[in-house]
Amino acid sequence: MRVTVIGCSGSFPGPDSPASSYLVEADGFAMLLDIGNGAIGSLQRFHGLLDIDAICISHLHPDHCLDLTVYWIARTYCPDGPAPRIPVYGPRDTADHMIKAYELEPNPEMTATFDFRPLEPGPARIGPFTVTTALMNHPVEAYGLRIEHGGSALTYSGDTGHSDDLVRLASGSDLFLCEAGFADRPDLPPDMHLTGREAGEHAERAGVGRLVLTHLLPWNDPSETLSEAKASGFRGPVELAEVGAVYDF
Repeated sequence: MRVTVIGCSGSFPGPDSPASSYLVEADGFAMLLDIGNGAIGSLQRFHGLLDIDAICISHLHPDHCLDLTVYWIARTYCPDGPAPRIPVYGPRDTADHMIKAYELEPNPEMTATFDFRPLEPGPARIGPFTVTTALMNHPVEAYGLRIEHGGSALTYSGDTGHSDDLVRLASGSDLFLCEAGFADRPDLPPDMHLTGREAGEHAERAGVGRLVLTHLLPWNDPSETLSEAKASGFRGPVELAEVGAVYDF
């Protein structure tokens, strides 16, 4: 399994990164985890624009889904004719949300390009992957995802506050892409985002192999977030997500 960071900025694109998007590949199958604003531009640096076989959207905040609207254009109006229809997994109202975001009339245009399928807690088969989802602590319907293939496991937190379900989902994962959107300050809103320290604590409880901190807000100091995670008690390697970083496992 190979994971490439396409975008890792939180809440909005930063100067060095689009918003959340990760490319997961195995056995010739390519799947995007999230497709936040700016992701399609970055994707073209690392993979064929139309060579995506499936998309999973963790939740419907713009920094995790909005570039699906422009990806619809790319797949529908490319010079050689429409690209094959691909599945898009997400919260129950993903299709309506995306159609409204592009201001399309209620018609089959976007659903002719994307086969929208609902995410539900539990395991499912997507291409060569076993994908297990769990609801996270966030103001909207939001999922963490565990992707397994060939004895290896990746867990992606999506957006979440403190979550015992995330610990269970990530248990024993080789790679843990965990959000760390908040700086460690008093009186933070609950059920919204994790700090670097909290990401490290979740990683230690889950016994993961490697922690990669993501959803990094542009106004926070990433070195502080990294220091918080390293001081959390997590005993494995920890690093900041960067566009173009590749993980093979």
